[in-house]
Order: sequence, then C-alpha cells, then structure tokens
Amino acid sequence: MSLIRFEIITKVMEVGSFTKAAERLNMTQSAVSHAIASLESEWGVTLLIRDRRKGIALTEVGQKILPHMREVLNNMEKINHEVALATNLEIGTIHIGTFSSASSCLLPKILAKFQKKHPKIEFRFYEGTYEEITEWLNSGIIDIGFVVEDRSTSDFDLVPLIKDEMVIAFHPEHKFFNKQTVNMQDLQDEPFIMPTGMYQAHVEALFKQANVKPVIRFEVHDCNTIANMVQEGLGVTIGPALFLKTQQTIKIGKLNIINWREVALACSSISNASPAVKEFLKVAKHTFDQPK
Repeated sequence: MSLIRFEIITKVMEVGSFTKAAERLNMTQSAVSHAIASLESEWGVTLLIRDRRKGIALTEVGQKILPHMREVLNNMEKINHEVALATNLEIGTIHIGTFSSASSCLLPKILAKFQKKHPKIEFRFYEGTYEEITEWLNSGIIDIGFVVEDRSTSDFDLVPLIKDEMVIAFHPEHKFFNKQTVNMQDLQDEPFIMPTGMYQAHVEALFKQANVKPVIRFEVHDCNTIANMVQEGLGVTIGPALFLKTQQTIKIGKLNIINWREVALACSSISNASPAVKEFLKVAKHTFDQPK
C-alpha cells in the first residue's frame, strides 16, 4: 500500500538514514530499501539520492513530492482521529516540537492533565531551536510546537501560554546576591556572558533601553554552557527565568527594567487540526490560564 511507503520515505528523510528509519518503524533495512525502490519503479522516477559520503538527499522531483506525502499522511491521521471520536475510542499520535526549557517546565504539566483524560493518545517529541521548530511546523513534521512569539510565528495559529520574564543570573557569592533588584546601570563594568542564541534580542533590547554598553567577555550559544560559566564565576548573564530558575548552582535576580518573551503553542491551522491536537491545545490553554 502506498501509504506505508509514504511513511517510510518521510521517516528516512526525517532521520537521515535507512538503518535508523528501519529501527523506528520496526522493519528490516532491506524492507525499507525495497519499499522505496518499488515506489520509484512504479512511478518511474528517482526520489532519493544515495551517497555514501554525503548521505541521503531528495532529488528535485522528490523535493516536490515529499510535502504532498506528508499532507496525505496528516489527512489520514485526522480521519483516524475522527473515526476514533465517533466510536468513543481514542487513538492517534501527536507530534510536538519543543525547546529545552519548555520540555522541562511546561510540557510535563500539560501532559499530566491531558493523559488523565486521553490515556490512549501517543506522542512523539522533537527538541530543537526556535528556528528548527518553525521549520518543522512549515514542513508538517510536527503538529504543534512551543515557540516564542515574534515575526517568524505570525503565519501560525497561536495559543499563548506564559510571559517568561528576563532575569539576571550570577554566582552565589557575587555582590548581587543581597540585592532584591539589580539596576541595569550596575552591569556597566560587569564581565558579561552574552547569549548568541534564542533570546539574544531580548538581552540586547534591555541594554539598549538602559543605555548601557555591556562588557562582553564571552559570546556563547548553548544555554547550558552559559549557566556553567556563570557557575564558575566567569561573568553574569541575562536570560529567561523559565530556563535559569532550573539551574540549581547559580542565583537569579530581578532587573529594574522589565522585559519578557511570550511563550506559546503554534499550529499551522487550528481549524484544520486533528481532534486530538485541538484537545491538547485546549488543555494547554487551561493549564496556564492566569486567574482573573
């Protein structure tokens, strides 16, 4: 059946390997290769380029066809969800993209509530950067993704979850330890660890608003590396409370200028989403609704 072969090809491109795809699909590697070869033979086109040094890549026609394959698979998933709801039997899989702090602080709370009501729904998680999550949403690899609201998310339907305040992080023996609020002006001569990744724009906006030019000692992309450097007393940093409050070996404090990032769940189209995805978004919204 072509649907099975569609699933095999999309999985191969997702994981970048025939062997890994076979493992994920509980098939032999030869069965995966045969399924793709039979589809190529049936259609009379080559879909994949197999290069031992460069790996697996789509041909030009493969690049055009793959999005349609994903659309067919997504539509079949929606059909299964609708049939399941009609028979009071919940089945299906929700694919979720997430970044590290959302994985540890937001996702478990939603899952705990959702699975009490819908224990038969399965999940697949994809952890990456903001940019990767946006790409996965656009390509149909994931159904929903945790995002930070900005221009790149304007094309998606969003369910706002929390406002994640930007805070300062420092070594436990730093002079800021006894301060309830740290003034941005106090950072004028402090060795600063500048994040170059997902929330750099928020940090730069704070310094611009305070008219302070930081003394940047290090520029670091990885959040965990930044936290470890703060722990070693190499400098102070500014970042989202959602992540920094999980780091037990450093201290955080409030800033005199308030700045936050808005974390939301994004979906290509809520109206066209499967019933399970709609229910997940509903549970997520209820989980983080602020009391009025």
